[in-house]
Amino acid sequence: MAYVRQITHDQKNHILTNIGVWSPDGKWIVYDTRTDPAGSIFDGSTIEQVNVETGEVRVLYRPQRGAHCGVATCSKIDDRVIFILGPQDPTPDWQYSAFHRDGMIISAGSPDVAIHMDARDIVPPFTPGALRGGSHVHVFSPDGQSVSFTYEDHLLAQFADASAGNDVNQRNIGVSIAGRPVHVRSNHPRSHDGEFFSVLVTRTTATPRPGSDDISRACEEGWVGIDGYLKSDGRRQRRAIAFQGLVTTADGHSISEAFIVDLPDDLTQPGDGPLAGTETRAPFSPKGCVQRRLTFTASRKFPGLQGPRHWLRSSPDGSSIAVLLKDDAGIVQLWTVSPLGGSLRQLTRNPWPIASAFSWSANGKSIAHAMDNSIFITDADTGISTRLTPRYPDESAPRPEACVFSPDGRQIAFVRNIPVGAKSFNQIFVVSDNPD
Repeated sequence: MAYVRQITHDQKNHILTNIGVWSPDGKWIVYDTRTDPAGSIFDGSTIEQVNVETGEVRVLYRPQRGAHCGVATCSKIDDRVIFILGPQDPTPDWQYSAFHRDGMIISAGSPDVAIHMDARDIVPPFTPGALRGGSHVHVFSPDGQSVSFTYEDHLLAQFADASAGNDVNQRNIGVSIAGRPVHVRSNHPRSHDGEFFSVLVTRTTATPRPGSDDISRACEEGWVGIDGYLKSDGRRQRRAIAFQGLVTTADGHSISEAFIVDLPDDLTQPGDGPLAGTETRAPFSPKGCVQRRLTFTASRKFPGLQGPRHWLRSSPDGSSIAVLLKDDAGIVQLWTVSPLGGSLRQLTRNPWPIASAFSWSANGKSIAHAMDNSIFITDADTGISTRLTPRYPDESAPRPEACVFSPDGRQIAFVRNIPVGAKSFNQIFVVSDNPD
């Protein structure tokens, strides 16, 4: 067995995001303090970090004016931390929801000094680079210059259906670009400026054609490669995002498939419509965004991506994208697909299902995940899975939300719910390859 340590001990829940929880130097882990073990109730009161070696805890942000916070991730190059902030001074018509939340950035060296990543503008004429709703699960690109997120639209949420030719609110994926502040002219109290230029890069439809590549939802995304991936002609696609897209099969069923969107170098140029959208249409993707389907699983015994909620994760070199599907015995296994498409490769053939979100090691040789009440690593070449921790009791097994390699690949952060008297709390654990 590897060496396992409990890092947090406070009698409160510690919620890890599925990726990006380690500081670049591997010394700190960032988390939030939502009160239910799964983090499904958005009531977090702090964003915190804990020192892996000393156990020191630092509060990085404490929301004010009735707001709550959660879902924190770190930049890969500096001490920035990004997280969700719910509405300040919430009102009956503006409560926390998927389209009423903001991306906020702080520096670990300057706690409580938060800036808006994404601008919001909900009064026409809309401002290019601003959103009209809420962003969620923000993840820095490997170079720290962009942030990916999922998005839902406040304006489109008013439409029950698309019968009048309008778009409806559907989850999409966006990207925010550092160094391009956006000033919003609107005087609406819920509009505000942002320090990043934000766009949507996926396109969904309320009426996907059966058997087509149309999608009604885009979510659970991940950056492809440290420096993108190689195309079939040998050129490098510098920026791309893999994600789950909800398609409608020829017989009318909805299943999730793997998709990818290639991003242009300049995300500020309009494509088929205005970047900011209209009063009845969603924001349009920038010129040069190319959305493609990677997997076609409708004919499988168990079609579609399945298993615990998971985000598509690319190998560091960008050559493989890992997903979860059931094998013909109904067991959730790790599979990979090339960003160019083609056949799925079944990686694991374990007797137990993969039981968590997962992450790749920095060298691309291993994937960390929970399985059979333990933490495992799977060899990315052979598919052999190795148990790193004891098999814990059901009530304190590793939680499914996160299993995250450290930047150097020598440690894995995960969460267990630990009983303390009549109560129990999520605590952060680290498993490493040696006790030093």
